[in-house]
Amino acid sequence: MAYQALYRVWRPQTFSDVIGQEVITQTLRNAVASQMTSHAYLFSGPRGTGKTSCAKILAKAVNCLNPHDGEPCNECEICVAANENRLNDVIEIDAASNNGVEEIRDIRDKVKYAPTEAKFKVYIIDEVHMLSQGAFNALLKTLEEPPANVMFILATTEPQKIPATIISRTQSFNFRRISRQDILKRMTFILDDKKIKYDEEALNIIAASAEGGMRDALSILDQALSYGDDELTLKNAQEVTGALSNEQIVSYMTAIADNKPAEALTSLYQILASGRSALRFTEMIIRVCRNLILYNSNSDLSKQMDNSVMTQELLDIANKFDNARLFYIVDQVSATQKNLKNSNQTDIYMEILTVKISEPKLEEATSEETDTASSIDNVEIDKLRDEISHLQSEVKDLSNGKPATPVQSKPKAHHRANTTARLNKTAIYKVLGSATKDDLANAKDVWPDLMSMLEISQRAMMRVAEPVAASAEGIVVAFDYAMWFEQVQDDSEFLKELTDNVSRLMKKDCQIVLVPKADWPKIRKEYIDNNIDSSNKDKVKSKKETKKTDPTVEEAVKLFGDDIVDIKDD
Repeated sequence: MAYQALYRVWRPQTFSDVIGQEVITQTLRNAVASQMTSHAYLFSGPRGTGKTSCAKILAKAVNCLNPHDGEPCNECEICVAANENRLNDVIEIDAASNNGVEEIRDIRDKVKYAPTEAKFKVYIIDEVHMLSQGAFNALLKTLEEPPANVMFILATTEPQKIPATIISRTQSFNFRRISRQDILKRMTFILDDKKIKYDEEALNIIAASAEGGMRDALSILDQALSYGDDELTLKNAQEVTGALSNEQIVSYMTAIADNKPAEALTSLYQILASGRSALRFTEMIIRVCRNLILYNSNSDLSKQMDNSVMTQELLDIANKFDNARLFYIVDQVSATQKNLKNSNQTDIYMEILTVKISEPKLEEATSEETDTASSIDNVEIDKLRDEISHLQSEVKDLSNGKPATPVQSKPKAHHRANTTARLNKTAIYKVLGSATKDDLANAKDVWPDLMSMLEISQRAMMRVAEPVAASAEGIVVAFDYAMWFEQVQDDSEFLKELTDNVSRLMKKDCQIVLVPKADWPKIRKEYIDNNIDSSNKDKVKSKKETKKTDPTVEEAVKLFGDDIVDIKDD
């Protein structure tokens, strides 16, 4: 007989053989034993977790002539025929290649005929999410009220793509990923049965690479045995899976710990030259950092370390990493993983990552600069508060008829004045003059589409901005930080691109007007309080009001300016 892959030879034939899905198998076993099976089931979950195997076992169990506590006997003629794939009443359909309406109509026409040999006619539809919308609609009525001797079993890896009307007509079972311990036990059982020598660490690497799928684990094991001539060694497993050797990861992490980017890059080049996957390399870095965090945090947590990864050499350099740096490394590696999946330039991303995580002093310097700038800002704010308090007391004295004392000239906030000069209040007031909530809601609806039309660097600047007011002719966009507001406001080409894109999305001419978020409440209040006249298209100004003022107040305004003096009616 021709050689068969391990996952085919060792496919479960009873519910008790299924690994890692005890709740599901016990439920199905009880349903068969009590003859309370449903007419339709939906098995969903990751690949290689037992969905199709359970479907075949259930099809045997409901038709078995001599079932034992809900388990098929695998000895009667029905079970034997099902195991040999020659039972006509168990129909397997691949929805990926039979996803049209005509195929489902064919099932609907044939479902009315009674089974030829077994008690039930069972339709197993694999990868059911691949069916077209028309095919799902054609299946609905049959799935809701099939003949008494018909059962449907749907299997899928992407249940979110299945219509809710289909899901509601089935009993749904979610298969979970199989744990590494269960995969190890199964592989050990198979190798012992075949009397093959194996290395425990090699099995750990294969179980980790399988990512919770038993079929993947047995496929990798089959490949490693072929590579090693029916012997499983650590080196064979590493070569087949693309996993790093202990020497490679120790060399790389030691260079990172010693802050030596040149040595770290040399180690990186050697790893990539040996054919190792960049993605698996990043996964190994995260696993090592995770174990180092557990080791540094608590003696009890250290018991949960992955001993297949943590060698004595890695434990020796654990004191060179504090948890803050390990968290930083994990964040940087996670960000790099996203770029690796969408790029062909994996080597460049890995080089950048290596330099970043091997020079943490840059990150510390940046943090110190931020703290210094923050402290300077706080000092300036305190000075301004003191000055405002002094001016308020002077105005109060003037109102009471006391002579004014000389006031020291206040220092100008150059940065703030520069920001104010950039503001286009005329355009802002025009938008506020006809702004509505519906226009703002429409602007927020198209905002994600507008962001997707920008380049990555432009999107980064606009990430701290959002629409705060909108009319039929324009949108006011507020920036969290004045720095980004100034940069975008000064970039006329980018501002024009924003205006053109939003006009295209809104299907009408629409102007983008920018404002720092810190100034927005003040501008809006100024518009409301001063009753701004926006009917003049050329120049926006406040409506004139005739109001008599007290001579004392007029003198105060002359001395200090109307932007400082706050006039209140008694």
